Amino acid sequence: MDLKVFISHQDSTCDECHEHLGHGAWITLVEGKGALCLSCADLDHLIFLPSGDAALTRRAGKYSTLSAVVLKWSRARKRYERQGILVEESALQRAEQECLDDADVRARRNEREAERRAELDQEYVLRFAAKVRELFPNCPAGREQVIAEHACQKYSGRVGRSASAKSLDEKFILLAVIAHIRHAETNYDELLSRGLDRPLARDEVADEIDEVLSRWK
Repeated sequence: MDLKVFISHQDSTCDECHEHLGHGAWITLVEGKGALCLSCADLDHLIFLPSGDAALTRRAGKYSTLSAVVLKWSRARKRYERQGILVEESALQRAEQECLDDADVRARRNEREAERRAELDQEYVLRFAAKVRELFPNCPAGREQVIAEHACQKYSGRVGRSASAKSLDEKFILLAVIAHIRHAETNYDELLSRGLDRPLARDEVADEIDEVLSRWK
């Protein structure tokens, strides 16, 4: 199933969380539900790989359990044009590793890492990670940092960017941990890639998530 993400050419609002997304938002269209932001669509953990390197794109798409084509409306051509793809970070890293002989790929990887670091409020990430470790002392080493960096990335619309999360409200820390477990510890992405509706996919992995939460506490 080819998932599609559109870069909006008009002012947009998410029909699920009702967050005003503005112009140029990244949205996906769900039948019967309208436009969803990537966070509500459970696609916000994916990494954008711009078009331009066919070999890297092909490999990353092959290795990513869940992926989406990113499209943008061209006023000149009066059609949607492909901008790149969204893939899992592990898939992109594997594809990049296979292409490391290509100096351009190495340079892009370094640029992407630099951009990611620049978008993080490091002090906030450290406090967020410490709270994750406090609430879930048995989670694998280093996992609290991964959860914090993902949840707290600026401009992402992710749960960690909310005012409540910034106050380290335990409810919102829990939401960030659950989101991480859903994508990293279950076959949730595979279910979505098969075309299963998001609520049904969430129900399918709910027990697995509860088991992981119990082990991590």
